[in-house]
Amino acid sequence: MADTLIVNARLVSDGRESDGDLRIAHGRIEAIGSGLSAREGETVIDARGRRLLPGMIDDQVHFREPGLEHKADIATESAAAVAGGLTSFMDMPNTSPPTLNAAALEDKYRRAAGRARANYGFYFGASNDNLADVRSLDPLAAPGIKVFMGASTGNMLVDNPDTLDAIFREAPTPIITHCEDTPMIDALLAKYRAEYGDDIPADKHPDIRSREACMKSTQLALSLARKHDTRLHVLHISTADELALFTPGPLIDGNGVRKRITAETCIHFLRFDRADYARLGHLIKCNPAIKDASDREALIRALASDVIDVLATDHAPHTLEEKSQPYTRAPSGLPLVQYALVAALELVHEGRLSTTQVVQKFAHAPAQLFDVKERGYLREGYHADLVLVEDTPFTVRREDVLSKCGWSPFEGTTFRSRIASTWVNGELAWDGSRLIGEPRGQRLEFAR
Repeated sequence: MADTLIVNARLVSDGRESDGDLRIAHGRIEAIGSGLSAREGETVIDARGRRLLPGMIDDQVHFREPGLEHKADIATESAAAVAGGLTSFMDMPNTSPPTLNAAALEDKYRRAAGRARANYGFYFGASNDNLADVRSLDPLAAPGIKVFMGASTGNMLVDNPDTLDAIFREAPTPIITHCEDTPMIDALLAKYRAEYGDDIPADKHPDIRSREACMKSTQLALSLARKHDTRLHVLHISTADELALFTPGPLIDGNGVRKRITAETCIHFLRFDRADYARLGHLIKCNPAIKDASDREALIRALASDVIDVLATDHAPHTLEEKSQPYTRAPSGLPLVQYALVAALELVHEGRLSTTQVVQKFAHAPAQLFDVKERGYLREGYHADLVLVEDTPFTVRREDVLSKCGWSPFEGTTFRSRIASTWVNGELAWDGSRLIGEPRGQRLEFAR
């Protein structure tokens, strides 16, 4: 393993920016300072004019393995992730078969070993009939337990009130939820189907997957969490309405007390709104739905004011053939990991967020929330998961997309920052134009 000295970088971590040097040795950050001298045999990188960030931790991805590898797999999507500066990911349980028992969970970890270019964790799934498995989950084996309180893949919609109550009461890890009310959605889908048949216009998606459906389900999740003092993380907030349900303030306060109930939004809710359905159609169909421009603006403000704690992708690839089907058959989800960080940095260029805020929401907060051990910061002794960013514009092209699905909703978009290098566990994984070396991802450890 080669040692590396990065000099003259703009270091961004722990709410601060400072000029300095950083040494990588034996896969870890050995030293941070100024005027560090190169050692014999050490690779030296002059990062003058560029920002060095901790690698991003994406706490919500769908890499589709096992069972749906025709559209994505752990190898291809983790490659896209490191090209985008994302060095760790947490994958969802709605695969085929779903991750509803310890054997299925360990099968995913075996699949990732030696193939994932980024570090990896896998959520455990809840269903109406696996409460015994939820109770017996080793809290060090998964970042959390995923509860679909809205429509989902296969046997993963938890709509039995007694089961929901028991999961919130007895979960040994944080609970993460997808919050949409299925009966409300089903009724609206039937209404629009009666009018349009299967070919419902794409811009009706936010009316079918309505803000009221989000609000009702989120309120239920919060009421259960407060009843049982559960650590709850609500995924992909998409509406301005839901923001009033969450407490503003830092994820960990000045006394070291962590919020028990937290909120997340996703990059597509910050870059697209209802007007974009006319241009992109089902390519931006996702659940919950991308909604109005006023929601997008409110979500950006909520990130800046610490109402929303985490920024993620909900990376969920499908093939273009699948996406080209009529509304009722076109699947929901879009590929995002490769361009999520540069899309977030556009908010910095626009003066809406600072670089330290992007790093807090996309790196520090997931580490804090899920007790990720020794990752997510530029700190001596931590794993050397790093991303070097330079402010050189580039335009997204389909031929550069690394996700197996082969397309991006950002095609044709010009971003003002690019990923110059990504290191995973101290090894260069992306050099700004190509993948480097063999997969170096490691299983995430949780310090609970």
